[in-house]
Amino acid sequence: MNSIAIVALTFIFYVLAYNFYGKFLGKKLFGLNNDNITPANYLRDDIDYIPAKKEVLFGHHFTSIAGLGPIVGPTIAVIWGVVPALVWVILGSIFMGAIHDLGSVVVSMRNKGYSIGEITTRLVNRRTRLLFLFIIFFELWMVIAVFALIIAILFTMYPGSVVPVWLQIPISMVVGYFVYKKNGNIYIASVIAIILMYFTIFLGTYYPVKMPGFWGLSGQEVWMIILFVYCFVASVLPVWVLLQPRDFINALQLILILVLLALAVFVAHPKIVAPVIRLHPKGAPPIFPFLFIIIACGAISGFHSLVASGTTSKQIAKESDAVFIGYGGMLAEGFLATLVIVACIAGIGLGTGGEHGIVLTGRDAYMHHYLSWSVLQGLGAKLSAFVTGAVNMIEKLGIPKNLSATILGVFLVSFANTTLDTAARIQRYVISELALDYKIKPLANKYTATFLAVATAALLAFSNKGGKGALILWPLFGSVNQLLAGLALLIITVYLKKQKASIYYVAIPMVFMVVMTGFAMFYNILDFFRKHNILLLLIGIAVFVLEIWMVIEAMVVLRKKEITG
Repeated sequence: MNSIAIVALTFIFYVLAYNFYGKFLGKKLFGLNNDNITPANYLRDDIDYIPAKKEVLFGHHFTSIAGLGPIVGPTIAVIWGVVPALVWVILGSIFMGAIHDLGSVVVSMRNKGYSIGEITTRLVNRRTRLLFLFIIFFELWMVIAVFALIIAILFTMYPGSVVPVWLQIPISMVVGYFVYKKNGNIYIASVIAIILMYFTIFLGTYYPVKMPGFWGLSGQEVWMIILFVYCFVASVLPVWVLLQPRDFINALQLILILVLLALAVFVAHPKIVAPVIRLHPKGAPPIFPFLFIIIACGAISGFHSLVASGTTSKQIAKESDAVFIGYGGMLAEGFLATLVIVACIAGIGLGTGGEHGIVLTGRDAYMHHYLSWSVLQGLGAKLSAFVTGAVNMIEKLGIPKNLSATILGVFLVSFANTTLDTAARIQRYVISELALDYKIKPLANKYTATFLAVATAALLAFSNKGGKGALILWPLFGSVNQLLAGLALLIITVYLKKQKASIYYVAIPMVFMVVMTGFAMFYNILDFFRKHNILLLLIGIAVFVLEIWMVIEAMVVLRKKEITG
């Protein structure tokens, strides 16, 4: 096995999977038909509902589901060796994650663009919907709070990224105005925007910005406050003003990064220095089920169902676009995760800084980052293996290390930023849907709902010193996120049963995810009990009970349809 073969074969597998399995699912399983009018057309308001070109919407969907997930998860999981991480990313994305994303888009699109939680009322019952929405709110609450912290940390780690990330906003808004108000060509506008973006990256490399502290707040906390304000503004703007053009530009950036990394692998041809499999790293949790929890984005992630049914389904111009955006977007994320794995298992072997200024290479470089589970604590430690490996490989293309480090910093912050304001927008939808159902009209207003979404996350973040309040709950995130993936698959299974379509393509991944997540949640509950962590113990038990309750409710519905159908 070598690094070039991994990249080339994975790309071929994904092309074949999209053209055969993905298109089969769209046509035969979901019956996509362009004669059906989509919510983007019949509910068009040019704020949330607006038909978009599939390439543009792919950009929004891809960047929103990606974030840091397909980087952080695989970077951690290679502690168990090459094969487990690689096999789960490839097979998981093809047979689980992609159908999860495609199904979430389709089910929402066929139900007025409602969120997957709201749709539960129609497919199961109102009681189950409340359980689902509670889990969704809890996940998004953590995502908004933690990603504000992550971006603030990244700004501190990569001060050269500050200028290009913030200048991307006016550049994107000009593109949006040019395209939607002046009927300009988005491809020409985006190419110009990308050129400007790389100029700002060059600018940021030589003019880094370090945030000072104010009024007793650290620079990191100041960044978080600025990000929460930005998050509110970005989430209430019409999607064409910032969301669509910025995400399309980000997608082009990501594609360039993917090409750059793939080309770097072929030029550098780094030798694989990680073990094939390593079942018992020091201090690590058991590989089963935690491999399937830690690698979420890149294989399958419940957050994707929130994006697919929250924003993407409201912008689908015609039904057939769902395959390219939903199934294709997940495979693109899987390919990104594969390149991340290669950087960590091979690129890192080209050299990393050890103690006392010693440069480590080969297996020593890998073990420096993956000696034990405790070494991977902290965002910097989690990202350092990928960044080091990627910079090593890109340097072989003749790009200076300081410039490539800034490029990667902008890449990381841009995608984290996209996840942040997309999560806030989706949380606003969840709050508005609940407010309309319970006739609380003030909360249905987009400004009030967005303020509540952002303010509650800010309160969580600043409930602890340094804006780290959400980290108290973060140990639950992986299990809750993958639980959401299993439950989304459960809802899609009920939908297919109702349509009298074959359920097995979705039901098998659903059972796998529910069982693995339940196993992980039970393990975590025992761990919280042993450590006397009462808060996480109680929340973990509550979520575990909700999972069992929802599964029972849905199984009853499936059984009824089997008897009567």
